[in-house]
Amino acid sequence: MIDTQTMVVPAEAAGQRLDHFLATQLDGVSRSRVQLLVDQGDVLLDGAHPKSSHKLRGGEQIVITGQPHPAPLKAEAEDIPLHIVYEDDDLAVIDKPAGMMVHAGAGHTDEARSRGTLVNALLFHFRALSSTGGDLRPGIVHRLDKETSGLIIVAKNDRAHTKLASQFSGREVHKTYIALVQGAVERDKGTITATIARDPVRRTRMTTRPSENARSAVSHYEVVKRLTTRFGKFTLVRVRIETGRTHQIRVHMASLGHPVVGDTLYGAAGQLSEQQAAGSPAARRKKAPERLRLGRNFLHAARLEFKHPITGKALQFESPLPPVLVDFLAHLDPASQPGPASAPPPEPQPAAEPSSAEIVTKVTRTTRPSKKRIDKMRQV
Repeated sequence: MIDTQTMVVPAEAAGQRLDHFLATQLDGVSRSRVQLLVDQGDVLLDGAHPKSSHKLRGGEQIVITGQPHPAPLKAEAEDIPLHIVYEDDDLAVIDKPAGMMVHAGAGHTDEARSRGTLVNALLFHFRALSSTGGDLRPGIVHRLDKETSGLIIVAKNDRAHTKLASQFSGREVHKTYIALVQGAVERDKGTITATIARDPVRRTRMTTRPSENARSAVSHYEVVKRLTTRFGKFTLVRVRIETGRTHQIRVHMASLGHPVVGDTLYGAAGQLSEQQAAGSPAARRKKAPERLRLGRNFLHAARLEFKHPITGKALQFESPLPPVLVDFLAHLDPASQPGPASAPPPEPQPAAEPSSAEIVTKVTRTTRPSKKRIDKMRQV
């Protein structure tokens, strides 16, 4: 939007609220932003400062003299329980639950955008975090989608942040995910190299369609188990990503025709319906098909491998599948249950010399995992 715009209200807009009318006229400006413009005094209606709720008559002149400037958001500490897998003076590794945003994002209100995030929890539990990411993203080196659970690295100081960021950009951090996708994946293993860009039509999605703004992305997948269930066919896969593009695994698997279970944004079913067995129509009508809904994406960041940013020691962390995913698998196909909250085994790795690697898998502490919080996580 340019600094000054002038328009005349058409007769057919008579009776509309001012904020509603302007939201339809200004490209990329929401109604809440129009209201902010009005509150700032940057909208004149026939030379006067109107209210957002003013009803138009038609024929008025509107002059817009500025742009909406929302008050800058700043994350505040919030007492939210965290599962801290590892912690030292320079970094922490957190096992993030599904349903939690990493940092503030777009929302209907400032409150919605700046509360309940991983950053809010980090500010409460840690004395210091790196400032490289600014006031909204202290300590955040990389991200996980809101509905993806699993391991994420947090930097406690700027030196550690810079060195960790360098490892990510140099593709030195090895990230492995477990995903359940719809359908039977054709090959037992493969590599997807389709570039990824923002979808020009549906801006909340990414796409593998060619674009001048597309970025390289590499995902290696391997089939862990093939499932033929009463709800259809599914494939449990292990995915290792070299790059960290937005929604990378989700868009890459969807590009193969196998969206992640629960990921309706990329074409997965909102709920799974039991496929009825052969029989008489009357018998099938008597028994309604069972329906199964996950309520999140079946995508879990199960393994992280990287070098300590200060000491240079090799670190490796693993996170088991959350109980909600284990239960979903068991309900989907009882024969597929991998055991109590356990993830499929990681890829075989060559044995490291004791002097060159430090393997850390023990959970060091969990901050107050209240029953209320756990129930909320399982309901997401």
